Amino acid sequence: MMSKIQVLDCTLRDGGYCNNCRFGFDNEKKIVHGLVEANINIIECGFLMNTVEYDKDVTRFTSLDEVARIIPQNKEGKTFVMLTDYGKYRPEDLPEYDGSSVDGLRVAFHKKDCVAALEECKAIKEKGYKVFVQAMVSLSYTDEEFLDLIRRVNELEPYAFYIVDSFGMMKRKDLTRLFYLVEHNLNEDIKIGFHSHNNMQLAYSNAQSLVDLHSDRELIIDASVYGMGRGAGNLNTELFVQYLNDNADGKYDIKPLLSIIDEILNEFYQRNYWGYSLPNYLSATHNAHPNYAGYLDDKKTLTVENMNEIFDMMDENKKVSYDKDYIEDLYLRYMATGKSQEEHKAELIENLNGKTILLIAPGKSSIEEKDKIASFINEDVVKVSVNYNYPLVDTDYIFLSNLRRFRELDASNREKCIVTSNIPADNVYLQTKYRDLLCDIEAVKDNAGLMAIKFFTQMGVKKIYLAGFDGYSHDEKENYGESTMAFVTRTAILDAMNKGMTEMLKKYSELVELNFLTRPHYVKI
Repeated sequence: MMSKIQVLDCTLRDGGYCNNCRFGFDNEKKIVHGLVEANINIIECGFLMNTVEYDKDVTRFTSLDEVARIIPQNKEGKTFVMLTDYGKYRPEDLPEYDGSSVDGLRVAFHKKDCVAALEECKAIKEKGYKVFVQAMVSLSYTDEEFLDLIRRVNELEPYAFYIVDSFGMMKRKDLTRLFYLVEHNLNEDIKIGFHSHNNMQLAYSNAQSLVDLHSDRELIIDASVYGMGRGAGNLNTELFVQYLNDNADGKYDIKPLLSIIDEILNEFYQRNYWGYSLPNYLSATHNAHPNYAGYLDDKKTLTVENMNEIFDMMDENKKVSYDKDYIEDLYLRYMATGKSQEEHKAELIENLNGKTILLIAPGKSSIEEKDKIASFINEDVVKVSVNYNYPLVDTDYIFLSNLRRFRELDASNREKCIVTSNIPADNVYLQTKYRDLLCDIEAVKDNAGLMAIKFFTQMGVKKIYLAGFDGYSHDEKENYGESTMAFVTRTAILDAMNKGMTEMLKKYSELVELNFLTRPHYVKI
């Protein structure tokens, strides 16, 4: 039976979603070498596309000559492939197959493009390459639609036809149903492939299920080392080949795979976590692209309930392909719902007239420099904490734009809360329009500290001092005076937030006098 099961490793391609495909040229070669040593049957080297410029450190290639640089001259019986998304590479640019580079191309497409994509597959096959037909989001097809696709694939006679669990939502019963549909209708000479994601922690068990079916068909099962892949990641190569070694007469060497993890992938994992998470679970339950979950999670402003409600707002036709502008618009529309309550606005303006505002954010400097904060306070200073209740000073107001933080607040403090309209709240001092306080830099569009500055500037304040406005360290333990407030996110997002805060602070300093009371660590005016 083992001769009928091949493992395709997609680390250098699907794993590229975690690091923008920037593995580094030397690492690319090391990973390929390790996969060959491990006896992996099919090695996917990256993306092939016309829409990028070649960078040897990135696994997005524009030609077969480029990718040939990481493929060993002696392929040792292994098959090397690349993936192209339909419409992102011109088959006419493909040279005739001569064995000097990759042996095959995987063509990924959505249901709406299936007919045109198969024409692209035909053109690639005519050039002599093995063609892998990748029907993304396979569960989006009805049985009849999938049968029609299979009939078209039979006419093409590619190397393989894939069942693709793009969003990691496929249960065993779903996989079994689709597999038998394919097995009973696909030409016997065409291999059946399976590509999975791990949003619901089912990639490993589903792969085992396919092995345990004891089918006579030739199977190709995709995996990536350390499960490296978009969102929740993929089936782990090291786990799956160990299963094959133990249960299906596999002849794989695990040690080279562990070396790849230890020497290369661990660093990427620390910088940009992939794996099971609640947001990725939510995207799977809603049959939506995982990048939508990532976008909402990165905001750090939403509860699970909020995320569910945003997914419920989505048009079904928009769920399949990620549209950043679409999800951003949905997010802003959702956050802008709710009421404003401004009966105390005139009173607030009067209270602030001629006063200096001290905004206290939860950065570590608010604790480290507590004496400086205490000595600064006098009757002409209005004290406002941002997104929490500062524990060391009795503040006059609490400004909140984050529902999570509001819910953590003791109810006795609500009477001095100034909240944005996205927070459903009664008995607060003032509720102002969320949308009116946004800035135009995406990474910090609804940053609470910046929203507070804008709000008090609109209230006519002329001078604002900042405490605890530190910016963000890559070490989450260094970011907050209270450890319970720490959150983990990707370093690239933290860097973008620091840059965005600096730009906006400079911009707001033209409208109001801004000064740091405590020393910022990662931002400046």
